[in-house]
Amino acid sequence: MSKIKRPIEDHGIIGDLRTCALIANDGTIDYLCWPELDSPSVFAALLDSDDAGLFSLAPEWKGVRRQQLYLPDTNILQTRWLGADGVAEITDYMPICDDSKKLPRLIRRIKMVRGSAWFTMRCAPRHDYARADTRAEAAGSCVDFLAENQPGLRLAATVPLTCEAHAATARFELKAGEHAEFELGSVEDAHVEAVATETCFEETINYWRRWSKKSNYTGRWQEMVQRSALALKLLTSSQHGSIAAAATFGLPEELGGVRNWDYRASWIRDASFSMYALMRLGYVDEAKHFTHWVGRCVENSHHDEMRLQVMYRLDSGTELHEIELLNLSGYADSRPVRIGNDAWQQTQLDIYGELMDAVYLANKYGEAISERGWQHVAQMIDMVCENWNQPDAGIWEMRGEPEHFLHSRLMCWVALDRALRLGMKRSLPMPYARWDSARSEIRADIWKNFWNAERGHFVSTRHGDYLDASMLLMPLVRFVGATDPEWLATLDAIKRELVSDGMVRRYNISETPADGLTGSEGSFGACSFWYVECLARAGRIHEAHFEFEKLLSYANPLGLYAEEFDSHGRALGNMPQALTHLALISAAFFLNRKLSGEVTLWQP
Repeated sequence: MSKIKRPIEDHGIIGDLRTCALIANDGTIDYLCWPELDSPSVFAALLDSDDAGLFSLAPEWKGVRRQQLYLPDTNILQTRWLGADGVAEITDYMPICDDSKKLPRLIRRIKMVRGSAWFTMRCAPRHDYARADTRAEAAGSCVDFLAENQPGLRLAATVPLTCEAHAATARFELKAGEHAEFELGSVEDAHVEAVATETCFEETINYWRRWSKKSNYTGRWQEMVQRSALALKLLTSSQHGSIAAAATFGLPEELGGVRNWDYRASWIRDASFSMYALMRLGYVDEAKHFTHWVGRCVENSHHDEMRLQVMYRLDSGTELHEIELLNLSGYADSRPVRIGNDAWQQTQLDIYGELMDAVYLANKYGEAISERGWQHVAQMIDMVCENWNQPDAGIWEMRGEPEHFLHSRLMCWVALDRALRLGMKRSLPMPYARWDSARSEIRADIWKNFWNAERGHFVSTRHGDYLDASMLLMPLVRFVGATDPEWLATLDAIKRELVSDGMVRRYNISETPADGLTGSEGSFGACSFWYVECLARAGRIHEAHFEFEKLLSYANPLGLYAEEFDSHGRALGNMPQALTHLALISAAFFLNRKLSGEVTLWQP
């Protein structure tokens, strides 16, 4: 296995609500898709060698300390070097503009805080996932990066640039108080050549600080909660209202393994959960925009409009065909590197419950549902009534044979429950008796067919024997009481079988034939935070508190999480992962209430 040059957890992220860039703590941007989050990459060194594209910038120092931090309440990132010869820092950001159609720009400002140093810069985009032949050409004082049928890029700088081996390079000296700037953007964007960034910086920092101030969370772990909210916001599309599951593709769930997926799409499930987390903090505009995006997804579907897809493109498009990039060696030789995701063609019945939970909450805290929206809901719930008893691929998108999963059955119950509650709250027309009957049937089915009396706990599949961490949602969606003896027995079983030092595996692969893949995976971040919330709701406050603090220690230095943890608590999988951050928000929200002695009100 190849040496990992820049570990996943050594990265920060910046973005402009259109795309995102990952920046390692050595000053290298080694991941960026352009101009959209789901466009082909122009920097992909994170998934291959540096030949796959990067933008490096650093002082020529050895033996120094490196660190990264965000400017408070923003997504503006600083990378710093501290040593005997001085202190240097890079401020990286992408300007936020009112015009959502304006092409992205990436600005890097390097400043000498103390002492003096020589710096080297190399900007070497490689278009189309490093498959295109990108050439660098001088354009006056700038350098253009061009490839056939790909968007042209331009780099401008306040220091002289040279072209070398299809890259822009520079070497320059800065003394205390001096700075240099680099701006990367479209060849069609006049702002790039001007390198006039002062206004951009002020507008961007003010945008993030205004957004952060909308949060109503004042409890413990406020910085971690707010960083999670800021990470979720980076994954939202200002143009479409969708939320990506993560910013990246191809980062592995097992080093050297095959579980390497593309998460640059919007899963109905993840996006719905994200809306719940953001609404809890007071961000209701995102809920409104997401609701409109879902409506477009339904109308764009090539299938029966009531048969929602699991996931959609960020622009609400329906097809995400999976392709293997054979030219990329993968992070730590983890192959194949995939773009697209064939899960879009799967049946996952749980998505109706997650969506209805989000619709219910959006109505509670935001806009009332429209007549057309309710018609869509009613038709969708009728479909759930007809199909809840079918096998599916489940929440974890199993690539084996469909099964009857407890979580899918549970969320069909949630879909009916929230639809009934919403209809009654808004006095909306609905076939109450039919929906209520189906809700009762599902409840009875779960207790009859997913409770294993011999083992003394719920099980993940119908008449099965084994556990799945998605069962942790049972009390969180209010299907079963958090202190119900049968549930507590299940929680204890999950603790024995799936939990290690606060980190929770989704399931044991050897016990899950539907998994359908070789190799293994790490512990799942979202499940780990669900476990904390279940402990807190069960009254095990001190245990929940300690497990939560452990999980906080597994964040990277910036407070960011990928999808999974390895056995050492280090990051695995795509990053930052929306599902992990929203689960952190939910766990912190509830645990803080418990520790403060507040009365915890009913919450869906």
